[in-house]
Amino acid sequence: MSETRNAPVQAVDGRQRSGTAEPGGGSAAPRGWVWLAAWPVTAVFVLSNAATPLYVLWQRDIGFSKGTLTVVFAFYILGLIGSLLVSGVVSDRLGRKPVLLPALVLALAACLIFAIATTVAALIVARLFTGIAVGAVVSAGMAAVTDVAGPERKRIAALLASCAMVFGAGLGPLLAGVLSESLPGPTVTVFVVEAVLLLTAMLAVLRMPLRRPAAPAKGAWVRVPGVPRGNGRQLALGIAVFAPGITATSFVLSLGPSLLTGLLGTTSRIVAGAMAFVMFLAATGVQFAVQRLDRRTILTAGAVSTTLSMITLIVAVHTSSVPVLIASALLAGAGQGMGQLGGLSLLNSSVPPQRLAEANAALNVGGYVPAGLLPVSAGYLSDAVGLTSGATVFGAVLMGLAVIGGLVVLASRRQATEPA
Repeated sequence: MSETRNAPVQAVDGRQRSGTAEPGGGSAAPRGWVWLAAWPVTAVFVLSNAATPLYVLWQRDIGFSKGTLTVVFAFYILGLIGSLLVSGVVSDRLGRKPVLLPALVLALAACLIFAIATTVAALIVARLFTGIAVGAVVSAGMAAVTDVAGPERKRIAALLASCAMVFGAGLGPLLAGVLSESLPGPTVTVFVVEAVLLLTAMLAVLRMPLRRPAAPAKGAWVRVPGVPRGNGRQLALGIAVFAPGITATSFVLSLGPSLLTGLLGTTSRIVAGAMAFVMFLAATGVQFAVQRLDRRTILTAGAVSTTLSMITLIVAVHTSSVPVLIASALLAGAGQGMGQLGGLSLLNSSVPPQRLAEANAALNVGGYVPAGLLPVSAGYLSDAVGLTSGATVFGAVLMGLAVIGGLVVLASRRQATEPA
């Protein structure tokens, strides 16, 4: 799908290509490109959580508290949100590639810093770079999938973009856990592998059939991302469910290894990575399972899943039950997955292409702000009153937010009733 929608033959990266005219006025890319366009999203999200099982090693070697650990995670969120203030607007005005290629270069730099990190400052810089790259990908990368898919395949584009994000997010910690336990250089090997994945993603972006926007939106280049007038309700509905869901998974990523250590008395990176993987596997699988349901049902189910996740989290920390903790992680993944799919589907169906990357950025800003603040607060609270009490307070607060999100969706009418 082209980034220009008003001519059957246009320049693509300096070359002339012709395509089959679509009802939307653009050129239809081959179906294989729709899947390949999602690969850069997956590759960058592999990096986003690859460090999760390795924090116990860095804590041992460098020496820092659970509060400091969540601060390192918070710099990832800071970089991501800062990137979202710029990347969506730039992508809609200059095109997807001018945003994606620098993001992939920055992700490669993060791999190098992670591999040689010996201080908390190095980890913070690596996480900051990772967050900036992820912010670019969730805005420009997801919009690129929709562009390549074309107007006739918006539903599958929303599904693939969302699943690429959560699958990569789960694959990263699993790879890190397995490679760090089985090969030399436990904090190095996974980032070498990830660098190779990022290079293949860069090749995919360079070859991707994308064109520059024909009529980019106007306004400030750096701003809080938003949606066109009339689409605010769709954005609010998506954030109402997506934000609690991604905050729940962020808690598992930042403090999950510490919880496992407390409950199991083990620092196995494979176990920590596997828990994160199954959480995001649930987020991926549930989206395929519910894709034909109407958006209101998907969003409501996402809110219910996040609520149940927090209930089981509180039970897990009070009973020291690992199976219940894993159940909480699975429910958190399902909650994020359904909130993300419902939110992206609402935006894909209503926001014009020249504002889509900014709209995607707005959805993610709404989700990642609480995902950064609440786990950090829980980390410092856990240092002060203990992990059990800290996790309990976090679970109660997020459960309340998830219930409110579900009620907001139930109060909606036509805006969320069509199939995703």
